[in-house]
Amino acid sequence: MSSTRQNKISRLVQKELSDIFQKNTSSLFQGKMITVTTVRVSPDLSVAKVYLSLFPVKDKEAFITYITSVESQIRYELGKRVRHQLRIIPELAFFLDDSLDYIENIGGLLK
Repeated sequence: MSSTRQNKISRLVQKELSDIFQKNTSSLFQGKMITVTTVRVSPDLSVAKVYLSLFPVKDKEAFITYITSVESQIRYELGKRVRHQLRIIPELAFFLDDSLDYIENIGGLLK
C-alpha cells in the first residue's frame, strides 16, 4: 500500500523526469524517445524506481545501463526543478518497462 504522499511525489517525479527526457533528448540521450511509464517511491521517499519505455533502441538493456551511468546528471536536473517541493531528492533506479512488448506478444498469440 502506498500513501497519498508517496503517490503525489511519484506523480511529481514522473512529470518532471518526462520533461527532462523530452528537453535533453538530442544532447544527452542520442535522439532516442524515452517515455516514463511508472515511478514508484519507497515509503521513506529516498528511492524512486523509474520504469522507462524506449522507442527506437535496438539494445534496450545497454541503453538502460547508459541512462544509469548519467543518473547523477538527471538527478541534479530533477533537484533543480523540485527543490521547493521536496526536502530530499530521491535516488533514481532505472528499469525497462516491457509491458508493451508483453501486450504485443499476447495480441499476436490471440490472432
